[in-house]
Amino acid sequence: MRNDSDQDSRGAEGERPPPGKPLLPIEARRAAAWCGVLLLIVAVLALGVWLCVVLSAAVTPVLLALLGSALLGPLYRRLVAMKLNRSLAAGLTCAVLVVVVGGAGYIVVSALVDTGDQIIASLKDAAKGLSQHFGTAGTSLDDLASNAKGLVTKFGGTAASGVLAGVSIVGQFIAASVLALLLTFFFLRDSDKAVRALHDWAPGKSAPQLERMARRGFQSIEGFMRGTTFIALIDAICITVGLLVLQVPGAVGLGALVFVGAYIPYLGAFISGAVAILVAFADRGFVIALWALGVVLAVQVLEGHVLQPMIQSRTVQMHPASVMLAITAGASVGGILGMLLSVPLTAAATGVLHELRKHYAAGSDSDAGSGDTGPTASPASS
Repeated sequence: MRNDSDQDSRGAEGERPPPGKPLLPIEARRAAAWCGVLLLIVAVLALGVWLCVVLSAAVTPVLLALLGSALLGPLYRRLVAMKLNRSLAAGLTCAVLVVVVGGAGYIVVSALVDTGDQIIASLKDAAKGLSQHFGTAGTSLDDLASNAKGLVTKFGGTAASGVLAGVSIVGQFIAASVLALLLTFFFLRDSDKAVRALHDWAPGKSAPQLERMARRGFQSIEGFMRGTTFIALIDAICITVGLLVLQVPGAVGLGALVFVGAYIPYLGAFISGAVAILVAFADRGFVIALWALGVVLAVQVLEGHVLQPMIQSRTVQMHPASVMLAITAGASVGGILGMLLSVPLTAAATGVLHELRKHYAAGSDSDAGSGDTGPTASPASS
């Protein structure tokens, strides 16, 4: 005996229209999905940058402490290997960091202060010489040198007249430096605790992979800081010796400018080298300027073909275009400090992405291997 309700339901199902075709083809839907993912990633990155700018008073010491830990991390590990207490080893490493950074800062600042007026005067003389040959280009350079001197004088007058503002800036700088030093101490001493906390908080079985990613990112920062410092020192010494041989005025200050500019890849070397050549052109003439150009180019060739491949190629592998984009983005967000911090942070992000790609590539290879061996293994087992 048939039920009327069953007949009605089957009739209703038979009367349903067949599902229509999708409005968009599969390629368009995939493109839309990828666009949605990219927009989500951009939104997260924009939110992170905005938070870093808003909380710059706390974020900047953390980043500086991270760079300091990366720079002198090998010294700390060597002290720990010598059976020193971790707190004592971290304290000694921080003391060395203060001596190294303070000494280098004093040498650079004193060299620039002692020869700054001479360098600016030479730039103005070079501008006058160039204006005779190139017209407005030299005049613009003359205006730039004059404005630079005026801005320095104006800043000094403002700081002298506004004592409270000057004290506030100095106080913020001292507070950030002390906080960065303390964070460096804790980063060095409690690195093993951070690894254990990562294993405790990581969801599921992702702790080993997260640890590998964190180590790879820190190794990239470590390689960049040590390699860049060594390369900057060699560049500064070579260019200073060359300028001293050519009897270019302000050679020590120009060498200090080269050392500082080396932490901004490509752009810093170009600016500091151009300043050295212009100073040589103003005080020593066109022939000595050509020799100075040869010295700068020789040092850059040495850096690009010998020092960079030997020192940084194994730890930091970034395309020059990505470096330039990182410098531009850092300058737009944090000025000179952003330019200095953008490249090591980009190196860390590159290392993390490389570790992720290696992990997923290994996973896809294992899946493919299991799929190939599955059908052949079953008959053998049976």
